Amino acid sequence: QGVTWYGYETMKNDPAEPTPAGTLYTAGYGQAGRLGLNDEIPRSSPVQVPGTQWTGLSLDGSYASATKTDGTLWVWGYDSYGELGQNATLYHSSPVQIPGTQWSTASYEKVSFVWNAAIAFYIKTDGTLWGSGINSGSSGLLGLNDVVARSSPTQIPGTQWDKMGHSREGLTVTKTDGTLWFIGRNGDSYSTGISGQNNAVQHSSPVQIPGTQWNQSTGGFGNMFATKTDGTLWAWGMNSALGAYLGLLGLNDHVQRSSPTQLPGTQWSKVASATYATMAVKTDGTLWVWGKPNDGETGLNTSTIARSSPTQIPGTQWTTTLISGRSALGATKTDGTLWVWGSNARGRLMIGVNDKVNRSSPTQVPGTEWNSRLYNLGDNASGYIIL
Repeated sequence: QGVTWYGYETMKNDPAEPTPAGTLYTAGYGQAGRLGLNDEIPRSSPVQVPGTQWTGLSLDGSYASATKTDGTLWVWGYDSYGELGQNATLYHSSPVQIPGTQWSTASYEKVSFVWNAAIAFYIKTDGTLWGSGINSGSSGLLGLNDVVARSSPTQIPGTQWDKMGHSREGLTVTKTDGTLWFIGRNGDSYSTGISGQNNAVQHSSPVQIPGTQWNQSTGGFGNMFATKTDGTLWAWGMNSALGAYLGLLGLNDHVQRSSPTQLPGTQWSKVASATYATMAVKTDGTLWVWGKPNDGETGLNTSTIARSSPTQIPGTQWTTTLISGRSALGATKTDGTLWVWGSNARGRLMIGVNDKVNRSSPTQVPGTEWNSRLYNLGDNASGYIIL
């Protein structure tokens, strides 16, 4: 079944013809081939990426990845340091396959591109974790206990890796035993305390963050957020950005944290971050946001007022399908509708044909049944799959 988009059936010539399951569409900024359409042309409405049997999608920064039903993983976009596992060419404007199979269905939690480090991480269905990319400097960014760059996925020690969340400077990963681990940079001017170790020491291998019962995680500008299975929500790392955006941790102050600190309230279910704004949904279907809305990312009908503690976005019946890009956020409701807000540069929110206007409050994306379709926001690009 297709999506009715701008009055016709998902960019097909015949409105009556159903769109096959596994069809992938992208829209937005086309530089470096990040739309996977074999060119660098921007698209303000969805265009189909060649191929079928797509099952998962993860767009972030200048990179993209998608999986197929046969367990293969495909990537496109920038590849300056080998982060896409293709021997470090400039970029790929069409999907290219990562060696191997059994890759977990692509999503933010299974494929992560660290914003500021030209690094990619991938999880397989057997619980192994793999990384590729620059790995330079003194911090061992790939967690392989060295500073050697990798141009193809290399396994990171350990098993039972489950769900990832990343920020501008690093990666957090939960394991199936409820532990949470950090990989990346800790201690420069943008990442002090992000490892959650109560210090500013660099680590070249994964380090465990204190506590158990961790559920899932996400990150923004030098900070991290994570939920636990008991319904609590925790934050640590940078609490300001460039000396101007204060209260990014949602703790109603401007104090940096180098270890996890609990946000008020319980019943937190899931959390997701843009660069300077973060949102979290509760089990009662309410949605809450905090941080700085450069392009309306807080969804509170303002592009100037920062929030240093969670503030409710109007409405209820929000689901745990939270969607985040660098400067845009989105979420679905239980009625199958999809709502987005923030930067709409080059039409990446896919709200309407040639619509490039930023949104400072939740705006509905055309169509319904989004709870059974996969929508994904990246950096100036977005996409969706018919499941």
